[in-house]
Amino acid sequence: MKGWAVWLTGLPGSGKTTIAKELMKKFEKVEYLRMDEIRKILTPKREYTEKERDYAYRALVSIAKSLTDNGTNVIIDATAHRRVWRDLARDLMPNFVEVYVKCPLEICMTRESKREDNLVLRDLYKKALERMKSSKRIVGLGEVIGVDVEYEEPDKPELTIESDKLGSKESSEKIFQFLKLKFYKQ
Repeated sequence: MKGWAVWLTGLPGSGKTTIAKELMKKFEKVEYLRMDEIRKILTPKREYTEKERDYAYRALVSIAKSLTDNGTNVIIDATAHRRVWRDLARDLMPNFVEVYVKCPLEICMTRESKREDNLVLRDLYKKALERMKSSKRIVGLGEVIGVDVEYEEPDKPELTIESDKLGSKESSEKIFQFLKLKFYKQ
């Protein structure tokens, strides 16, 4: 039996990672694919160009497909600002669920400024806006989704979570209940 894949997509700072970590607690066995971690391995000198993103997202989809083909359930935590990558996953994985973690840009900017500076540059929105004003190059800052590059909202996600209105525990519970109904009906 094939596994399922649930892709949490949304702007950086929308709450994808926090919700994904809460969701993982609800399953005995699930594989967690976080784009920030995968990109660190695939592209150690990240530039965040469209070409680099295309390569990384196609690799992510390939990994998720391989896992689900072998019966493993997968939570994907990745912005994936282009529909084409999420549509590719949908086309390749029969048990695919897209969850749009929707959040206003202003709130994403505030949340993102508090992130730990480990996998992704902290204050990336603020730095991108500064760069736009000054035209100065900022080391380690590529194109920023929501500022330099448009985020293409999902056309028909199976579920939309408004993370500015629901906390991470309530959000993960809503996703869990949806997955339970879709894949674990008796």
